[in-house]
Amino acid sequence: MPTEETHYTQYLGELKSVIDQLPLAKLKHLADILFHTYENDRTIVLFGNGGSAALASHLATDLAKGTHFPGPSSMKNVRRMRVLALTDNTPLITAWSNDLDYEQVFAGQLENFVRARDVAFGISGSGNSPSVLRALELARRSGATTVGFAGFGGGKMKELLDCAVVVDSENMQQVEDAHVILSHLLFLDLKARIEATAASVATKS
Repeated sequence: MPTEETHYTQYLGELKSVIDQLPLAKLKHLADILFHTYENDRTIVLFGNGGSAALASHLATDLAKGTHFPGPSSMKNVRRMRVLALTDNTPLITAWSNDLDYEQVFAGQLENFVRARDVAFGISGSGNSPSVLRALELARRSGATTVGFAGFGGGKMKELLDCAVVVDSENMQQVEDAHVILSHLLFLDLKARIEATAASVATKS
């Protein structure tokens, strides 16, 4: 019978293989989209279920606060990134799911404020979460750019995305692990770009 240590070693070995194959070119393209969104003062909206809901909130926090603080004094008057997570309003989520159905918990919120050239950022390990799909469909109808993280080949979500970052794994835990790494890489990339822009403006002033 396998020991716990064997389980640990096997899992980490498989995860290393997943990490070695992360779609970094796609992630760079996603960073380009989000930075362009920032430059045009548009909004980035994140959403997902379960572990993906936690990551949506986590990434929204990193992008809203971490891209500016801590930072050099040149960042003081730099425009902040407009970003929010639809996973953070529990009363509104329960209202939509109770009064209509759970598939509308993100689309219902998104419809209130999404504008053309905003970014709808869906996160789904399977790529098939109905609530994420409904929100992406609404975003496309509204003229927003759609991006996202997925695994399992991208699922139905892949066809709804202008930029799909798909982890090459069909192990949900490893897909979620990889999504956290991708989100941190994305955050650090955008933070560096915003700091470089601020430094350039400060030099010219």
